[in-house]
Formats: sequence, structure tokens, C-alpha cells
Amino acid sequence: MSTLPGRTGTRSTRRPGGRRVQPAPGPARRARERAARSRAAGGRPTRLWAALRGRSVARQVFVLQVVVVLLLVVAAVVALVLQVRRDSTGEARSRSLAVAEAFANAPGTAAALAAPDPTAVLQPRAEATRKAAHVDFVVVTDAAGIRYTHPEPNRIGKKFVGTIEPALHGRTVVEEINGTIGRLVQAVVPLRAPDGRVVGVVASGITTRNAGGLADRQLPVVLGAAAAALALATAGTALVSRRLLRQTHGLGPGEMTRMYDHHDAVLHAVREGVIIVGDDGELLLANDEAHRLLDLPADAEGRRVLDLGLDPETAALLASGRIATDEVRLVGDRLLAVNQRPTDLDGGPSGSVATLRDSTELRALSGRAEEARERLSLLYDAGLGVGTTLDVTRTAEELVRVAVPRFADFVTVDLYDAVLRGEEPDPGAGLRRAAAGGIRAQTPLYPVGTQIRFVASSPQADSLRTRRPVLEPRLEAAPGWLAQDEERAARVMRYGIHSLITVPVRAGAVVLGLVDFWRSEKEEPFDAEELALAEELVARAAVSIDNARRYTREHGMAVTLQRSLLPRSLPEQGALDVAYRYLPAQAGVGGDWFDVLPLSGARVALVVGDVVGHGLHAAATMGRLRTAVHNFSALDLPPDELLGLLDEMVDRIDQDEAADGTGAPVIGATCLYAIYDPVSRRCVVARAGHPPPAVIAPDGEVVFAEVPAGPPLGLGGLPFETAELELAEGSRLVLYTDGLVEDRERDIDACLEELRAALASAGGSPEETCRAVLDSRLPFRPGDDIALLVARTRALDADRVAEWEVPADPAAVADVRAAVSRRLARWGLDEAAFTTELILSELVTNAIRYGSAPIRVRVLRDTALICEVFDSSNTSPHLRYAASTDEGGRGLFLVAQVADRWGTRYTSTGKVIWAEQSLL
Repeated sequence: MSTLPGRTGTRSTRRPGGRRVQPAPGPARRARERAARSRAAGGRPTRLWAALRGRSVARQVFVLQVVVVLLLVVAAVVALVLQVRRDSTGEARSRSLAVAEAFANAPGTAAALAAPDPTAVLQPRAEATRKAAHVDFVVVTDAAGIRYTHPEPNRIGKKFVGTIEPALHGRTVVEEINGTIGRLVQAVVPLRAPDGRVVGVVASGITTRNAGGLADRQLPVVLGAAAAALALATAGTALVSRRLLRQTHGLGPGEMTRMYDHHDAVLHAVREGVIIVGDDGELLLANDEAHRLLDLPADAEGRRVLDLGLDPETAALLASGRIATDEVRLVGDRLLAVNQRPTDLDGGPSGSVATLRDSTELRALSGRAEEARERLSLLYDAGLGVGTTLDVTRTAEELVRVAVPRFADFVTVDLYDAVLRGEEPDPGAGLRRAAAGGIRAQTPLYPVGTQIRFVASSPQADSLRTRRPVLEPRLEAAPGWLAQDEERAARVMRYGIHSLITVPVRAGAVVLGLVDFWRSEKEEPFDAEELALAEELVARAAVSIDNARRYTREHGMAVTLQRSLLPRSLPEQGALDVAYRYLPAQAGVGGDWFDVLPLSGARVALVVGDVVGHGLHAAATMGRLRTAVHNFSALDLPPDELLGLLDEMVDRIDQDEAADGTGAPVIGATCLYAIYDPVSRRCVVARAGHPPPAVIAPDGEVVFAEVPAGPPLGLGGLPFETAELELAEGSRLVLYTDGLVEDRERDIDACLEELRAALASAGGSPEETCRAVLDSRLPFRPGDDIALLVARTRALDADRVAEWEVPADPAAVADVRAAVSRRLARWGLDEAAFTTELILSELVTNAIRYGSAPIRVRVLRDTALICEVFDSSNTSPHLRYAASTDEGGRGLFLVAQVADRWGTRYTSTGKVIWAEQSLL
């Protein structure tokens, strides 16, 4: 039997027979009956009147609160009046002193005293200052105290009322006096001449009546607010009293005691522990069940919870007072579910109440539920952590990271070599260890990369054959596993590994490999439930491994296609030293390409393009565009015209794909086309939605060329513009795709500046430039593929170029042949003289006969001997076969026979017919 704090006597117990306690007759019952009658009659004023009349706690509380409110209101009014009077006097003193000093120090005040009529000068100023400063007067007197100013003119010239002697000695006086206009506060300050003498005084004052006006104005407001507060307090007190009356039902002390005894009996009769703890950690109440469950001492009430000898976690929980819901605590051999709530949520006393329920029988079930939760958590984490990439090896490594150490101490993943290459597995082939990991780095297991063939008796071979997981609880008792490698098996067991689960990696009907789970730390071997968990874990990972395998196959096909479409080697030409790089994207192959195309006249075209997207479609579209650029460049078109034709072609592709309904349109493609002439050292560039090229001068300065930005290919409607760059010999022209300078996490300007810095620090050769650029991009692993083309310019020396102006006269052909023969002799090409004379003779003759002046001949010595004939006609010659009876028509046929290549290109002033002869 325990007692309640603050109460004598023992706890009441349940009555024999278990009969329900009936309310005893008395005041409490009569009060309840009165309250019921009042509620039935709907008389709320009746209940309030009962609260006011009855000898209850409610009435006493009501009277006490009303008295307290009245006292507070009276005290507030008195304090306000005293404070306002004090503040008013202080304000009057400050204001009168400030006005007097300001007027005394104002310019012209002292000088006005020396005027013939000081009053005429000072009276208007004093009145204006008085009205502006809201004081009752501003008075100026001479040293004898005779007034020169006053609010009432009839008092000017009379003696000043107040103390002026201190002011005549240079001191300031603030005093309260009874003046001619009533009780007032005035300040008297000296009025000094420029030489410092006191020639008079200035007094400013305000009556206490005016200064105290604030109190007169505020006091009604305060009294009204006090009355409203009193009314509200009275209403609130009445409501509280009515609530208290309703809560106690008008019960007196005796009835309340009997009711408390009943509640106490119920509290100690329930089969659930109840503990009430104060906010200071002191145990206020513990029922019988709480004493039994916690094994509390008999004098536990009144002591601190932390001093009762409970286990630390349970004691800390009960003393903390925090909210707890079904927290399970092990107390001795009992498993208790603790619920705890604070007692002051609804305005109750501070502290907390806790209930204790014996749930020992749920302990075993809770343990199994925790194991199930951990397994579900492992499977959930495997779903999130395995298969984040489409790489077979990395997927296997992710499976190892998820399983170690939560499920096994060591995990190994063995896959067929064909799976690692993205192909269908060969069941008869060996396995290769793709991933391994464990709680320790060095293990006697086969290392990663080892080719493994399991013997027929091993559990791994059994698992591959039956496509079912195999459990070996004790490795020392598994002869099949020992037969695989007896020496290694002995080292494994000495290492501490004693149990194994091997699970096949199945994707449908295909087995991709094996996953082995090894245990060493726990003494218990793997069991059947863990075998099922391992099978589920590998089944989830198998889907990701198979997806990665399929992606590897598709990726390999796309890479093969793209590699076949990209140039395998660059053509020979003498205008540029070229180096290039292609870096695939992390997500797979894309549609970036580049090309170096030799043109007539020793010129070279540089092309860089980009098709938006990745995969086979992007690579196939890139191949189509690259082929189109090859064909269009054979026409020797300017860059802007070539891009215009390419734009039309992309538009036709989109229309065909849309009409067919089975293909995908070209959702975006960009291209940059540049032609470099080594004779003039000029480069003509046009771009369609592509990043501008960078130019590295011979001195290392890097600039991005200002090339007009045309729309991407396929949009149509807008023409393309060209820019002409003059490049010094040894300059490097850098063409690239947007994958080099675009990054989702960084600004394009920052990437361009990084590219500029990499180019500025690169070596002088194109190879060194490519290496420096890709090294600077290496840490960022691009999400888009990158094509980079660096070309260092060469110039064709003047002594390797010969030009002649040709009159439009057939007789001039002989002179041209002679001049060319002399130049070839100087170049040491006498053996080519006959063929060259024949070519030029036919080309010049055609220009004279069918073209128009001016006509010009140019011979270039480069990797080939190039003959060019310029004229201003746009008519293109064509090759034809002359009949046996024709006298002419065989000139171009002869040229085509003796020259390696020939053709026509158009210029802004006409056309050029050219022919090349190899010098190799």
C-alpha cells in the first residue's frame, strides 16, 4: 500500500464482491441534480447565478479575481496620473529651456537691445517663436529686468517676475513659479553681447496647466479601457467559474474526497502500470502494476526516477518526459511497451505520465519481425543501388557493395566472358571473376579477372547445371567443394570462411554466371531462410546485369557503325598539318563527325558536324550527312552554298521520315565548313548552329573567330553567311563540337575560357594541342561525345606559284606553252613539260574560244602539279566523245586522259578550269 503525496491515510481498495460504487447522497448529488434541471430548462443565467451564490470554490475564485482586477485598474490609473504629471513637468522644463536658449542665441537678438526701440524688433520674433514652439511666453528683458516682449502687450515695460540674478552672472535658471499667467515652469538664460557681456535675459515658460493637458486627455481613455478590462475580466471570470462549476458539479470537499478514492481504487486495480513523474524527475505516483513490472521499492514515490535503480535507458526515458509511443524496453526478463505523454498539454500540471504494458510474449515475434525488416531493407537498397549504370562489371561491383557486410562477409561474382562482351553466354565456357569484395581486402579466394572452370562435383557446377541455388552450411564437410582446389580450399578454411551459398545469375532461361556468398565472422552457418534471401537478391541483380549486357551489345554495334563512318585516315595534302581526336560520350555513341577534304587549287576543306542524340539513329544520320558533305564538296561550292544544300537535304530527310511514319526525324544537327587556300593564306568559314572555331596565332594568342551564326540544319528559311580569315603561316585552326564546351553544371562562358587557357598552354604541334585540350576535359567526363580537329596552316611559297595574263588571241597559246616550259625547267620538272603544255594548250584554247576576258593562267607546284585557267565566263565545259568525222571536240577528252583529276569551280568573277598531275 502506497500513499499519495500530500495526502494522509491509505489507498482505498475495491469493495468485496466487485459491486459498482454508486454516488453517495449529499451536496454533490444535489448539485448535479440542480445542474441537470438547469440544463433542461435552458437557463444559462441560472447556472451563473448559482455560481455566484453558492458556497463553492467557483464563487470564491470569482470574487478573488474581480477584486484583483479592480486593484490592478486603480493602481494603473494612479500610476498613470503620477507618471503623466512627472513627464509633463519634465517636458515643460526641457521645452522652455530649449526655446529660451535658441532665442537668446539667435542672430540679431543681442543687437536688438541696442536699437532705439527693442520692442518693435523683438516682439514679433518672440511671438512667432512662442507659437511655433507651443510655449506660453517668450520674454526678453534688459539687465534691470524690464520686459521688452510679452504675450500680453500691456505688460511690456514692467518688471519681470522671476529670478534673473543667476542669469546676469552667466548661469541658466529653470524654476517653477506663480507668474502673472498662473503656475508655470520657466527657464531664464543670459543674453550676451558679441563681446561676452550679459546685456539682458531671455525667459521662456509654459504653464503646468498646459503641460499637464496630456493627463487630462488620457485619463478618460485609461478609465474607459480599465472599465472595458474590468468587464472582460468579469465575463472571463464568470466563464471560468461556470466551467469550474461544471467540472466539479458543485461538489464539496467530502464528495470530492470520495470521488478521488474511487478513482484511486480504479488506478491501482488496472493491469497496466501507470507512473506520474514531475518536471524535476521526481516520481509522484506509481500504481501497483508499475511497482510489480519495474520492481520499485516501497518508498519510490517522492524520489528521483534516476535514483530508483532502474536500467539506465528506461530511467532516462521516464525522467526525460518526452513523448514515446510503444517503445519497447527490456527490464529484467520482461519486455515492456512504454507510452509516455506530458501532462501539461491542456493546461495541466507540468510533468509526464507513462503507461507500462507487459509484452514479453511478443519478444520472439518482434525479433522475427526485425529480421524481416532488415531483409526487406536489404532488398530495397539492392533495388536502388544495383544497376545504376549500364556497365556489366560495375553492376556486379554494386551487388558486392550492397551485400557486404549486411548479408555476407565476402561476395564474389563470376560471369561468362561473352556476357562481359555483351554477347549471349556459352554454357560450356569457363567463368571469369568480374567482381569480389569483403570485410577484409586480402582473401585466399580467386582474385578478380581469374578464368575459372568449376569441377563437376563443386556446388558452383551443381548450381549452373540445375539453375538452382546451393547451400553448403559447412565447407569442411563438402567434398565437392574441396575437390575444386584442395590447396586453396585449405587456405580458405584457415582464413575463417566456413559457409557458402552459391546462386546462379538467371535472366529468363539464360544463365549469365554465379554469385557466391561466403561467411566467416558469424559462427552460425547460412540457413534456408538466408538461402531464399540470397536467391531474391541475385534475381534482382540479374535483371540489371542482363540489361547492362544488352546495352553493351547495342553500344558495341553503334560504336562499330560509328567508327566505320568516321574517317579512318586523313587524305594527303600539303596545305595543313592535321591532328584529330574523337571521345565517345559516357552515355554511348553520338552523331559527331569531322572530315578533311582536299579541293582543287591545293585548297583543303575542314568539316566538323554534330547530330543531336545518341545511339544507332544518330550514328546513321551522321553517316548520311558526312556522305552528303563529301558529294557537295566535289562540286567545289563556297561554304555558305554547301551549307544551304545540306540544310535542304536535312529538311527532305525529315519530310520523308514524317511521311513514312516509321523513322525518327533529325531533331537537330549543326555543321561548320571551312576552306583554306595556302596560296592566299585565307580561310573562308560558315557555320550552321555550330560553335565558332578558335584560332591560335604563331605567337600563342588564342581568339575565337567571329563567324556569323547560322541556324541549325533543317530549320530552313534563313541564308548562311561566311567570314574570311587571314591566317599567318603556322597558325592553328581549332574546330570542335559542342560536347567540348557545354556542361549542364557549368556556364558556357566558363567552359570557353577553360578551352582558351588549354589552347594557350598547348605545344606548337596539332598533336600536342589535341592532347592538352582533352587533358583539360578529362576530369569532367563529358555527357556528349567530342570531335576535335586541329589544323596548322602552311603557305605555298611564291616561287612555287606561276601566273600569266593571257590575251584573248589564239596566237598567245604558244607563248603560254613556252613560259610554262621554262618554269617547269626551273622547278626541275622537265619530264612533265610535254603533258603540261598539252593540258594548258587545250584549256587556254577553250577559254579563248568559249570564255571571255580577262583570261589568266596559274601553275602551282604542291604535292601535285596543278594547272588552272581563269576566265570571266560562267559557262562550264563538259566532256564529250567526238565522232570520227569531227574536226574538234577532243580537247577535254585528252586532258582527262593525261591528267589525274580535272574539273571546274566557280568564283565570284567567273570560273576556273583545273587539272592535276601527280608528282609522286
